[in-house]
Amino acid sequence: MMVLKTSDADFQANFDSLLGRGKVDIAGVSSIVGKILDEIKNDGNEALKKHIAKFDAWEPKEDSELQIDVATMKAAYDKLEPKLKDALHLAYERIKAYHEKQKPTSWLTTEDNGTILGQKATPVDSAGLYIPGGKAAYPSSLLMNVIPAQVAGVEEIVVCTPTPNNEPNELLLAACHLCGVEKVFKVGGASAIGAMAYGTQTIPKVDVITGPGNIFVATAKKLVFGEVNIDMIAGPSEIGVLADESANPNHIAIDLLSQAEHDEMASSILITPDERLAKEVEKEIQGWLDKLEREPIARKSIEERGAIIVTKDMDEAVKLMNEIAPEHLEVATKSPFELLPYIKHAGAIFLGHNTPEAIGDYIAGPNHTLPTGGTAKFYSPLGVENFMKKSSIIAFSQKGIEEIGSECAIIAKTEGLGAHEASVLVRMKNKQ
Repeated sequence: MMVLKTSDADFQANFDSLLGRGKVDIAGVSSIVGKILDEIKNDGNEALKKHIAKFDAWEPKEDSELQIDVATMKAAYDKLEPKLKDALHLAYERIKAYHEKQKPTSWLTTEDNGTILGQKATPVDSAGLYIPGGKAAYPSSLLMNVIPAQVAGVEEIVVCTPTPNNEPNELLLAACHLCGVEKVFKVGGASAIGAMAYGTQTIPKVDVITGPGNIFVATAKKLVFGEVNIDMIAGPSEIGVLADESANPNHIAIDLLSQAEHDEMASSILITPDERLAKEVEKEIQGWLDKLEREPIARKSIEERGAIIVTKDMDEAVKLMNEIAPEHLEVATKSPFELLPYIKHAGAIFLGHNTPEAIGDYIAGPNHTLPTGGTAKFYSPLGVENFMKKSSIIAFSQKGIEEIGSECAIIAKTEGLGAHEASVLVRMKNKQ
């Protein structure tokens, strides 16, 4: 684990290497993914079956085998342990309640001359949700993608998830039933993105694709952008922690490891002005590692991509964290809300000693699909607006066009667009 001090002579060079964490090498796999997409676009289901046989080790014989039937999903839900079922329902309700507050509204305003201007917000007709499957299947990711689409009012929701050896993840199926999703397909990777972007004989073409995935999924999403809309290009998970002397080093250590256990490529970064805390957290991390079920993954991540930075004060710590723009940011300080105005870039901000990042992954309410790799500087979390679009509303009265039509015509004439100029002037009684 890298331990840095801002007073070190080589600090900036080491810090710059942290800023390059988890970059997605899209160029390196673009040709492979492009070929997969072309095959899906040209051959539809036949290409899908070929790809499933190659990547998921089973071969569908009939098109109908690509879809998971509703009864199978209900059976998986019925088998859930009562406590888990209750927990998933609580998560569903909290996530839904939060996202309902995000829904954009339509509005109209009327000017004194009778001109009406406004905005109409409407959902897309269909959304495609990519949910990783197999050993890495997370029902929480399904909830986080389905619920904002439902709140937006999307009529057709399509889910694609890989099923290695034709073995769907039971928890994922149960979550699909809980959410009322009926169109679920056993397709993964770039093939799934292509199927939802272009449509096949079985999988509908959608308007927007969301959801996490590996580098092939991320690359496919980028390549089909324009054919459909997408949420973001996400990379490995990450956490940043701002902490002062009031923080519990044991808590901070396990919070850092909560992201490290996701993926060897995940990054976990603590920034603090308290050197004592930095040393204690480093020690606690070593103690926690041996207790983790995913210890090999967490150890590699924390050793190769973990960092502790000791600053001269909290102002410097906040400045550095804004440069990192982490996916998840914990603020473990005495007065976390005092720092909030100075935090400019983070996917989600967790304030206070009782708010671990993990609570946001499952049940707090806000979405856990977040920008990574510094893209929190310009991307937002997944939300209801990802599944909606807005139309401008314009309705001029006769008085309204008389008042500003001449100025409009002047600009049109200056741009050399005579028909534009004329289309305004012919409606005016008092042409100037």
